[in-house]
Amino acid sequence: MPNINLLPWREAERKKRQRDFGVAMGGAIVAGVLAIMLTMFAYTQMISNQQARNDRLTAEIVELEKSIAEIDGLERQKERLLARMEIIEQLQKSRPEIVHLFDEIVRQLPEGVYLTGLKQTGARVELRGVAQSSTRVSALMRQIDASDWLGDPEVERVETKQSGASRRSEFVVYLRQTHVDSEMEEME
Repeated sequence: MPNINLLPWREAERKKRQRDFGVAMGGAIVAGVLAIMLTMFAYTQMISNQQARNDRLTAEIVELEKSIAEIDGLERQKERLLARMEIIEQLQKSRPEIVHLFDEIVRQLPEGVYLTGLKQTGARVELRGVAQSSTRVSALMRQIDASDWLGDPEVERVETKQSGASRRSEFVVYLRQTHVDSEMEEME
């Protein structure tokens, strides 16, 4: 027997399509929400990985800055030690110069001139003394000028004073100690 459907088939078909549409819409919404959640999860993972890398880089930078500070400290210490070594070396080289200075002053001192003070500042030497006359001071200046170890004599003052029956000249003379390299090299 033939089946005859007396029910309104169009309305049933419409309800079926609405139900299918609702299921498809629900599935699409669920899929969309799931896709959004997966995307958010992926971005959160990427952000957390990048944050971990940033934290590691920050820690490495801190360690490197400590190393750089330590290296800078060592460099400053090295420079100080090199400066000390240079000063010590310079003092070792100049050690015989004071002997030459005293020896040369004694050799160039004319008769009748007596020293009362000697002061050296760098290469500049201050001589204070007493002479029998001012001509003896000028003789001292000429002899200093002719010396290999001494030079550039300058008179600051010469005062002639009467003490009893004799006259004496008090003087202050500045001179420069010159370095004779050839003699220094022979000594080494």
